[in-house]
Amino acid sequence: MSDPRWTFEPALFASTFGLIFLSELPDKTAFATVVMATRKHPAAVFCGVAAAFLFQTAVAVLFGGLLNLFSPRWIRLGAGALFLFFAWKMWSHEEDEKIEGVEGWRASSFLHAASASFMTIFLAEWGDLSQLATAALVAKHGRPLTVFLGAASALISVTAVAVTIGRHLKGRFHPAKISKAAAVLFAVVGLYFLLGPLTPEATRAF
Repeated sequence: MSDPRWTFEPALFASTFGLIFLSELPDKTAFATVVMATRKHPAAVFCGVAAAFLFQTAVAVLFGGLLNLFSPRWIRLGAGALFLFFAWKMWSHEEDEKIEGVEGWRASSFLHAASASFMTIFLAEWGDLSQLATAALVAKHGRPLTVFLGAASALISVTAVAVTIGRHLKGRFHPAKISKAAAVLFAVVGLYFLLGPLTPEATRAF
């Protein structure tokens, strides 16, 4: 008799896909992917972000509900500091844009763009709602293979949507203006994490 943990359950796959897709679509990491796709090669961004999501989904599946044991306060403080750092980097990039211009970004190597995208999402996804939800689903249903496939498919689908949006925005807005707008939004998110009320609802808002 086969181990039920490694069998595929279509209903659980569908529900996992829907839950993770809807939770990730308006998420900070989806927005970060849009921004990166306006500044770097879209295919490289997709590969880097998708790889980061696959890795983080595997972590969530392997550790099940372990992520829920981490202190919400430390998760918030770490996420807040990370997004303030992102805001500073985006805001201070204007001088580089004046020197390199849009073509400078296009000339970046595929590997460099992919690795930068990977690290951005890899760091930002720790303790994220979709990761915690994936871990909780594994702990609840005991079917890691189905949950992994459902969550990974949803995250890759969101990545494709975000990269497509970023690719279309790339030729319509100046990269420096996009960076400024992104920096402001990232700063707001960072301050929310650092200064917002520590309640169960606020902890999982992002």
